[in-house]
This record gives sequence, structure tokens and C-alpha cells, in this order.
Amino acid sequence: MNEQQADRYSRQIRLTQIGEAGQQKLLDATALIIGMGGLGSPAAMYLAAGGVGKLVIVDYDIVEASNLQRQIIHMDASIGSNKVDSAKQTIEALNPGCEVEAINYQVDNDELKALIDRVDIVLDCCDNFPTRFEVNRNCVETATPLVSGAAIRMEGQLMSYQPGLNGPCYQCLYSEVYESAESCELEGVLAPVVGVIGTMQALQAMMILTGLGEALLGKLLLFDAAAMEWNQVGLPKSPTCPICSAFI
Repeated sequence: MNEQQADRYSRQIRLTQIGEAGQQKLLDATALIIGMGGLGSPAAMYLAAGGVGKLVIVDYDIVEASNLQRQIIHMDASIGSNKVDSAKQTIEALNPGCEVEAINYQVDNDELKALIDRVDIVLDCCDNFPTRFEVNRNCVETATPLVSGAAIRMEGQLMSYQPGLNGPCYQCLYSEVYESAESCELEGVLAPVVGVIGTMQALQAMMILTGLGEALLGKLLLFDAAAMEWNQVGLPKSPTCPICSAFI
């Protein structure tokens, strides 16, 4: 860590739980963020601001006017641009020391597995079940930590998978692979709700990268914005999970 970095991240370094060693772990880390929408926007910005050395961002959509209500990484001038290009520009303006690799097409199958295998942590910020299940499966198979978030209407949820700790994976939460008809486009979403969940994803990712992330192991966090309440639900590892049951 050089003098400029020590000054930039000094408020985190002062935390006894982080210190110089923890900050160096962040600087040396690579995080993959799948989705540069409402969740991925704050997640990417906080990871970059907090000193994660490299972000790999994946999204194949373009910025539309209706995105701007909640996808704060994009600006009005970004309408019509690829989301990853818009996001990369914002991230690099926020922290030029953060390396950004932008992938502007749908990554799946062997390419997704290879991509996940070369990063230190994955943040699932997508908006559909098939992608979530595929990302989860590849994280389990490559023993890569995963932080999964979702939000709709005035509700959100957060969980994480951490290999080697005998905790549950995303498939343990949903026993069947299905495509929900619900979407923010149809159901709506209050802008700060995705900000809350995306920020919590960044927080959990930084805690895992620095070795402080076991607090969420085996738990599902549920956020009710209307009641301004968090609820924590136990999430046991399923002995019949088709994805992680073979991994102890």
C-alpha cells in the first residue's frame, strides 16, 4: 500500500477490525458484479470507493430513462449507452485506482464458470432466477464466495454463500428452479430499497474479503421498507440440495 492509498482509505484502516492488513486484502481482491442495475449500482460504487482493487462488471443491457430512478451509477447523459460502459466511467471517476473490466454481453455456461473461478468473490445483482441459479451453481463448483441480493416493491433480501463453512447456498433457499413472473417493471420498486440492499451486498462482500463475513452464515436477511424493519431468518443447509449437498 502506497502513501496515497493509506491516506485515501485511512478511515477504514483506523478500524481495528480492518487495519492495514484488511485494507491490503481489499486492494488485492477482484470482485465480479453481475448486473449494473439498481443493486449493482451502489454495490460497485461502494466496493470501488472502499478500495477493492479490481471490479469485473457484467451486463448486456443499455441505459434507459426508466432506469435512472434507482440505478444511480448511470447519468441522464448515459441514456442509450451500454450499462457497463456507463458504470465503468462512473467507477473510474470515483476512484481512478480501481481497475474495471467491463463485459457487455451475456456470459453463461463454461465461460461464466471460468470467469467466476478467477475472481475472489461474486455479487449477484441480477433480476431473474435462472441467472441466480446458474451463478450459484458455478460459485459452489469453484468454491467462490457469493453475495446474493434481491429487491422489489418495498421489500428486499440478502444472503451469502461461503465455501468451506458448511453453510447453505442459494439453491437451499429455493428448492426449484423457476422463472418468477414478478419484476420491478411490472410490480414497481421504491428507489432507495435497491440502494439499501445493494449497499448491504457491498458491505457483506468487504467483510468476507477481510475475513469478517461469518455473521450472515446460515441466515437470510429480509428488509421491509414500509415498516422500516429488518428480519433475520435461519437458513439451514439442505441435505438434499442438488447443488451444495455434496460439499461439506
